[in-house]
Amino acid sequence: MGIIKTLLRAVTWWNGSTLNTQLYTWRKGVQVGEDEQGNRFYRSRDGKKRWVIYNGEAEATRVSADWHGWLHHTFDAVPSEQPLAHKAWEKPHQENLTGTMLAYAPSGSLRAEEPKERRDYEAWTPE
Repeated sequence: MGIIKTLLRAVTWWNGSTLNTQLYTWRKGVQVGEDEQGNRFYRSRDGKKRWVIYNGEAEATRVSADWHGWLHHTFDAVPSEQPLAHKAWEKPHQENLTGTMLAYAPSGSLRAEEPKERRDYEAWTPE
């Protein structure tokens, strides 16, 4: 399994970090935290650059609002050390589910498991 993961890292960018990113992180990065999905967050030693190494597929919507704000220099406090205050009505972070079986499908959607019989529509037929 380790050989396959190493090979995927060498030839793809969407399966974790590339070899160059791994080397740059090793040389100049300082890990500042990890989120609940296992994504690891780094900053450069001088504090000017910030980046994430995803645990699995590189999908930007897997980063919560707390960490997104830190990555984009919206605030300086690291969310693992000083979490943001959340309102009672806020829902927990969820990645974008478009294109998956868990994506939202309104009633009447063609994605419904069993199509319902419609009584409010009658197809036109020529005479």
